[in-house]
Amino acid sequence: MPVPRGLRGPDLRMRDAGCPDEPPHPRLWGHLRTPPIGCGGLSLALELPALVRQLRAAWRARREGPPGPEGGQASTWVESDKVKVEEVKRVAEDGIAHVEADGRLTSGHAGALLVERRGSYPLIDVRILKSKTSAQQGEVESGRRQVKRQLSFQRYCHASRLLRGLVPRAPGTPHLLDDDYMGQAAYMLSKVGTWNFDIFLFDRLTNGNSLVTLMCHLFSVYGLVQHFQLDMVKLHRFLGMVQEDYHPQNPYHNAVHAADVTQAMYCYLQEPKLAEHLSPQDVFLGLMSAAAHDVDHPGVNQPFLIKTRHHLASLYQNTSVLESHHWRSTVGMLRESGLLSHLPDDMSQDMEQQLGSLILATDISRQNEFLSTFREHLDSQDLDLQLATHRHFILQIALKCADVCNPCRFWELSKQWSERVCEEFYRQGDLERNLDMEISPLCNQLADSVPAIQIGFISYIVAPLFEEWHRFAEPSPLSRTMMGHLHKNKARWSRLLCARAASDPRTHPGAAGPGSGGEGGGIR
Repeated sequence: MPVPRGLRGPDLRMRDAGCPDEPPHPRLWGHLRTPPIGCGGLSLALELPALVRQLRAAWRARREGPPGPEGGQASTWVESDKVKVEEVKRVAEDGIAHVEADGRLTSGHAGALLVERRGSYPLIDVRILKSKTSAQQGEVESGRRQVKRQLSFQRYCHASRLLRGLVPRAPGTPHLLDDDYMGQAAYMLSKVGTWNFDIFLFDRLTNGNSLVTLMCHLFSVYGLVQHFQLDMVKLHRFLGMVQEDYHPQNPYHNAVHAADVTQAMYCYLQEPKLAEHLSPQDVFLGLMSAAAHDVDHPGVNQPFLIKTRHHLASLYQNTSVLESHHWRSTVGMLRESGLLSHLPDDMSQDMEQQLGSLILATDISRQNEFLSTFREHLDSQDLDLQLATHRHFILQIALKCADVCNPCRFWELSKQWSERVCEEFYRQGDLERNLDMEISPLCNQLADSVPAIQIGFISYIVAPLFEEWHRFAEPSPLSRTMMGHLHKNKARWSRLLCARAASDPRTHPGAAGPGSGGEGGGIR
């Protein structure tokens, strides 16, 4: 069976810094037993993901071949691909040669990385970090060679879409969803502009493709494909890369969070005061920045990357490390997919820069900077949404609101997000404890409770921001709904904290203050 052209070539390029070692994914169907394609009548947003998975699964089944004598041809293909793997590994070895023994990047390598996608891989590994901090020089050199070999192969794995979970990861998960599930997902899309949208249910109904499905639908709603003359295959490939580069093992910073932020951003773009002034490019940038604002997030915050001398911290000089990485990764995917390649160079470069400005605005350390500027504009009433610069600033504020809007959702959804983000905090704290490092604020599971973290987060981060957005919206029904949920949720967390303190007198409230360095809506 010939290999489809779209599945070879660019997907095998070395694009990133590697991926973690993953167990081989189980084959859910035997040789030539892939299920029939039955996507007729569905919208392209729901049909194309299933079709792509179908083609890839068939290619994998054919490539691996059946057991016994029938697998001879497949073995030949495997042997030929092994040669390609070795070639990519040698290229990766040359790149890793720029990494110093302590894990820092040389300036030569940093310059090369600026124009390509990079990953936060390898994932934080206790053994590697301990060898870097406590081993003698000889052991460090040995560990360096081991890490270089690991990274070389991981780069190839991370770059190849044919080796990274192209079939569903969970055993027994079907490739295609039945008509009932598809119908429910389509019905939910018709309600995507409502604030009680349940992104977790939508993700289940789309078989884990909530981000791709949602973005395709919103692009269709706004007519962005026609306006920018986008290639639907390239668009879907780009969105698939974005969704795939979120780490599913993160409790909070994963593709579902990105889809949730995108849905919230869509709600804000529909605000009457803003909607009538937005251009197609504003909408395009707003949705794209929301979808990719946390792409390839490693699940730990910036201070942890700095303390462990991670290569991203060195690359971005300890300033907006994660946000800069999210932006540059997005630009790399845009260029690799060729989504904007048909546009004039100056236009595509300007869109990349504006995309970076939006994503960098989500840096929680810049919260007071944006909040004070927003407050000054509202006090002086000098916002003119006819000006592109003022519209861009409001898009920055809207993305910041969407990124931390979880406490403004209804209780059941807000509570689930709160537990997820705290679990991610606690995982970092456990890792720091294992490394004999000082545990970061809000990351100590023994001292920092979920109610205390959320009360501090709402008081010092969310409430001040959304109070100003409420003023800007003059106020709208949506802003009233959000503020109502915010006050109710804070009161409920307070009751839970009091009940916890009453049941355990030793409990220390420890609510997050403005100097805690944490972000209740996401680790930064």
